[in-house]
Amino acid sequence: MSAGPAYVMGTLCIVGGVTGYARTRSVISLVAGVSVGLLYLWSATNISKGAPSGVPGALGASAVLLLSSAPRAAKGPVPAVLTATSAISALYYGKAYASV
Repeated sequence: MSAGPAYVMGTLCIVGGVTGYARTRSVISLVAGVSVGLLYLWSATNISKGAPSGVPGALGASAVLLLSSAPRAAKGPVPAVLTATSAISALYYGKAYASV
């Protein structure tokens, strides 16, 4: 089980949240992006250490991100990519969770 996808997703979420805030002054984008990003990074750290809470945390972050981005997927490339990457991450960590 690799922590790599969670590190990448965490970084992308934080950068996306900060970018969303910088472009539109959307506090919701900032709070949501940083919160989900930190959950991914916390999960990645736990996966790297072999802690049992890492995979469920990454799966939870993926589910939250997928459920929040899917309704907006058709509105442009950023929500569509966000939906696709969160779905891939959910499948990856869901498979890992199921095999534990």
